[in-house]
Amino acid sequence: MIEWNISGIRVLEIQDKNANILQQEKGDCKMTKVSVVVPVYNEEGNVAELHREIKEVCEKNQYEYEIIFVNDGSSDRTEEICKTLRPLKYICLRRNFGQTAAMDAGIKAAQYDYIVTMDGDRQNDPADIPMMIQYLEENDLDVVSGWRKHRKDTIMKKFTSRGANLLRHILVHDGIHDSGCSLKVYRKECFEHITLYGEQHRFIPAILKIKGFRVGELVVNHRPRTAGKTKYNWKRTIKGFVDMISVWFWNKYSTRPLHLLGGMGFVFLLLGGGCGIWSVVLFCEGRKMSNNIFPPLLTVFFIIIGMLLFIFGLMSEILVKTYYGIHVDSSYSVKEISEYKK
Repeated sequence: MIEWNISGIRVLEIQDKNANILQQEKGDCKMTKVSVVVPVYNEEGNVAELHREIKEVCEKNQYEYEIIFVNDGSSDRTEEICKTLRPLKYICLRRNFGQTAAMDAGIKAAQYDYIVTMDGDRQNDPADIPMMIQYLEENDLDVVSGWRKHRKDTIMKKFTSRGANLLRHILVHDGIHDSGCSLKVYRKECFEHITLYGEQHRFIPAILKIKGFRVGELVVNHRPRTAGKTKYNWKRTIKGFVDMISVWFWNKYSTRPLHLLGGMGFVFLLLGGGCGIWSVVLFCEGRKMSNNIFPPLLTVFFIIIGMLLFIFGLMSEILVKTYYGIHVDSSYSVKEISEYKK
């Protein structure tokens, strides 16, 4: 009996030690934590299957994960279907604020190390997520952007996208072939001091590159739309171009707008001075100024424009300093945030 008790005690001690070792090994092996953010707008035919695909990929790769669907003011059954999905963090905006606002709301609600963004139309393939995370980790990147090299879109959409990409390469130089692809993987710290607005979700890699983050790109699968209607139109193209100009300005002159506006003002002042000298020469030659009205008018015009640009430059300097010194308000309003556990 005594020997059995001693043996039993020894067995318990060994089991306890093994449990401690296993617990330490489990603690040393860091589990990948992923937040998948999906803006959805009138995607009742896609949300359930997309949720299933994301869940399947995350569980297959043993991720600690959360799925965040942001309802951007849908008018169909998208909300009803979303509230039946598990697990899901569901965010509902009060109205349709646009894809960028919905994406920003989802990103701000994300809590894990890696943030994955993708479209709600199922054209992005969740099966690409593990490959992108691995590429990000192996190359020590902060962002990996998907490249839809073989797109399954209409000819018009491809043409518009290529034209926008050409302009982006000229103005922004972010080194990305396909900034319009929503499938991207970010480290969470990328968004600590960034608020998105307009159509800027297309230019997140460019904005992050401006701030010094490391950006990479990987070819991903692109699938044809099987349900619902595309939300892209000519209005979004124009908005994207305007935001591209904004990103260009932010890249070049965000901390020194006086260099741009003041420089342009200085050029106009020189032109005004030249026209003033021209007017004086004409007057000294005895020309009638009533017959040579353009030199004096141009002098006044160029000087006024030059002074205005210089003043705008000084005001922009003050606004930039104010921007960097205070919190920037959001451009959208959240109606509801719900989290549904397994």
